[in-house]
Amino acid sequence: MTRAESERPDQNGHQAPERDFGRRQSSAPGGDENAKPRRNKAGGRRHQGRVLALQLLYELDLAQHDLDEVLPRTFETQASSAAMRAHVERLIRGVTEQRAKIDPFIASAAPAFPIQQLPVIDRNVLRLAIYGLLHEPDVPPRAVINEAVELAKQYGGDNSARFVNGVLGTVMGQLPPRSAEGAGDQPED
Repeated sequence: MTRAESERPDQNGHQAPERDFGRRQSSAPGGDENAKPRRNKAGGRRHQGRVLALQLLYELDLAQHDLDEVLPRTFETQASSAAMRAHVERLIRGVTEQRAKIDPFIASAAPAFPIQQLPVIDRNVLRLAIYGLLHEPDVPPRAVINEAVELAKQYGGDNSARFVNGVLGTVMGQLPPRSAEGAGDQPED
């Protein structure tokens, strides 16, 4: 179809959208097709570990499977390094062991939404992030929140990212300030 044909109105008088299926879209701002694609800043090892941790938390929460059965099975099927496995296991065990301390933060920050009625993804993104805020002092709070919002955008519903951001903003106000050591804004890998 030529450009002139695509610009003709259809029988109802509507303009057909211009389509270009054959040309590869550029990932660079400004449409420079020769530019290198930008690296997803959340695409590092820690991000991949959080994605896997979220998947495992989802399974544990929804299917009520045993953690000691889920972890080995997951690591058998996932090609991951020992460091990745250690990171994921620390997150999963931390969230499950600290859940009784984490869930009250969610309940107080979002009192209109009972925890068990939250979507499973939202609930577990929040648990993972709050665990990070409480127990990972080497990760800047802004990085924890940004990562949680990205996970909510990627895996949650239409309003998940906004909800997660709001709840975590409220939770941040409830937490004691972190010491200057380890709370800087260093980029995360």
